[in-house]
Amino acid sequence: VEKVHESILTPEAIKFLATLHRYFEPTRRSLSQLCQLPQACLDAGGLLEFNPQTSWIREDLTWQAASPAPELRDCRVEITGCVDCKMVINALNSGAATYMADFE
Repeated sequence: VEKVHESILTPEAIKFLATLHRYFEPTRRSLSQLCQLPQACLDAGGLLEFNPQTSWIREDLTWQAASPAPELRDCRVEITGCVDCKMVINALNSGAATYMADFE
């Protein structure tokens, strides 16, 4: 470990990271391999196809997803921007839940 990183990468932290690596590495590798087959298909000019087992969803014109949970219905976001008048007025009129002014 380089001197500049010693305060962050303590022996305990390195031991913890090694434990995480040993635990998750097999899963990470298998997931990575699953991604390689579709990517190879795309790289060769092929197209991805929909799963045939879910065709009933695509064919049913009346199918709709469930309504979002109440806490997800208000999807207004936080806007961050400069503090010039036009930006502040537009942000305050946007319907966003909050506005964070960037004074840098």
